[in-house]
Amino acid sequence: MNDVVPERVERFARLVGPAADEVVAEMDAYAEERGFPTVGPAVGGWLRLLATMVDAERIFEFGSGFGYSAYWFAGALPGSGEVVLTDRDPDDLDRARAYLERGGYLDRAVFEEGDAIEVVERYDGPFDAVLIDNEKHRYAEAFRAVREKVAPGGVVVADNAITAGPIDFDALVALMAGESVETDEHTRGVHEYLTTVRDDPAFETALIPVGEGIAVSYRTG
Repeated sequence: MNDVVPERVERFARLVGPAADEVVAEMDAYAEERGFPTVGPAVGGWLRLLATMVDAERIFEFGSGFGYSAYWFAGALPGSGEVVLTDRDPDDLDRARAYLERGGYLDRAVFEEGDAIEVVERYDGPFDAVLIDNEKHRYAEAFRAVREKVAPGGVVVADNAITAGPIDFDALVALMAGESVETDEHTRGVHEYLTTVRDDPAFETALIPVGEGIAVSYRTG
């Protein structure tokens, strides 16, 4: 990670961004203890800011874990807002429920156990913000499943757009440059996603190099 997004840049982003509360601090400690991947506080701050900027009232997450990203999102929602958390692990969803309750956000959270791509099919739009953080090789599939449910003026955010444990960054750069290289399904999945949103005429996409990289796609029409 440090050779892609240097730790000192990540630390500085955390210092500039919104301060984490005691619940976030506890979640960070839990993630570090368990080796559980989260977006981290620098990206969390961006999620809250993006949701605020689009006046988000409904948010959908593809992959929520124990509620880290949802907690950051929830802070931008009005009391009548809704963030839909999805995860295959009921224990993680139970932990997410506990954290959101402690933060005072439980009334705006919906918990769905199962495959996020199957779950989103049961929901009508529009969603003002979407987070894609499920299996990397299914990112493009997740986008296609939710694309028509994203409100004009809404955003789709994909985590791990630069790196993650299984992603080969050099291969990803080569693929984005149009080169043909052999790599793993995770890297190919992120490449497929980035080219899909980049080439979609209804979205404008840019990359924010914090955390493990987030791709932000704004629905223009």
